[in-house]
Amino acid sequence: MSEDLKRAVIMVIDSLGIGELPDAGLYSDEGSHTLDNVAKAAGPLKLGNLSALGLGLIEGVSSIKRVERPLASYGRMKEKSPGKDTTTGHWEMAGVALTRPFSTFPDGFPPEILDGFRRLTGRGCLWGKPASGTEIIERLGKEHLETGSPIVYTSADSVFQIAAHEEVMPVEELYRISRVARGFLNGYNIGRVIARPFAGRPGSFKRTALRKDFSIEPPFPTLLDRLNARGIAVIGVGKIGDIFSHRGLSEEVGAHGNMEVMDRVEDSLRRARGGCILANLVDFDMLYGHRNDASGYARALEEADMRIPGIMKLLGPRDVLVVTADHGCDPTTPSTDHSREYVPLLVYGAAFKRGVSLGTRESFADIGQTIAEFFGVEPLPNGVSFLKSILP
Repeated sequence: MSEDLKRAVIMVIDSLGIGELPDAGLYSDEGSHTLDNVAKAAGPLKLGNLSALGLGLIEGVSSIKRVERPLASYGRMKEKSPGKDTTTGHWEMAGVALTRPFSTFPDGFPPEILDGFRRLTGRGCLWGKPASGTEIIERLGKEHLETGSPIVYTSADSVFQIAAHEEVMPVEELYRISRVARGFLNGYNIGRVIARPFAGRPGSFKRTALRKDFSIEPPFPTLLDRLNARGIAVIGVGKIGDIFSHRGLSEEVGAHGNMEVMDRVEDSLRRARGGCILANLVDFDMLYGHRNDASGYARALEEADMRIPGIMKLLGPRDVLVVTADHGCDPTTPSTDHSREYVPLLVYGAAFKRGVSLGTRESFADIGQTIAEFFGVEPLPNGVSFLKSILP
């Protein structure tokens, strides 16, 4: 790699919250601390590499070993935007802080939304209220097989989820009606439409890996847009393309599951001569947080931790690695939804200082502002860069 090129890797450990935010009570999330509560429930976590970076030194973290000489700079971040969902968290990291939250429907979708969905798609729909995805396909899957009507449901987040059996509705048709719904639901400020294909028979239905998210578009240019406009490569790994409505990316790299995402990050580092790699490790949230599986969450953390050195070894002398999260999803609380929490901030690179305490940042957008300065592009409208704090 040419010495005049540099790369930034932003790795989002989806839902790794590190303690309730001051306004957590507004979201019924008092007592949430995804990291520490997982450790309490599942036993001591073996996170030697994240510990070496400085995870245990972050304010509010008590479950991880504190090291005297961390390899990275460290801190925690508040979420400036209202909400606690994936889209809001990632957008804020990229410089877009929302002033009003996405719409949620704790009592179910109103008739005008469900009627509009039926009219525009030519399909019926079942349910239309909040539900656990795995539970609702078991409960209504047989009726879906008999009628062909997709199962529509939501959660505490701003989502319109559409579940359909792959033998009843081909996946491409499910994607088509999801796109139709996406356009219609823009007017209702709903963050994501999620296509949820499943397979199997009554009593043993199982969601497949062909989930696809259709996000509302960011209201103004993000960090990704600004980098791309300057000819700086932006590679999205995993569900990043879906989160940003496929905007601002020069390349989208598909991956299912944490280990495959990390494989693709390593592949991208081996071949990318410059630019920004943004990756989301979705399993923590999707497979463990939402299912209140603390033991599974703990295993996944330890597996991801073992992959950190492999990524660090692929970094060049001017590259930077940022490890963070987008919200919490504490699997030890009664709720199965996201939690309003601080998120960790670890920043590592050969050209940067080690062991700098970055304190408590007032916005996730501080990451985007720092990466914008790192690449020399126009400042973002939100966030405060910490680049100068970690430069020698």
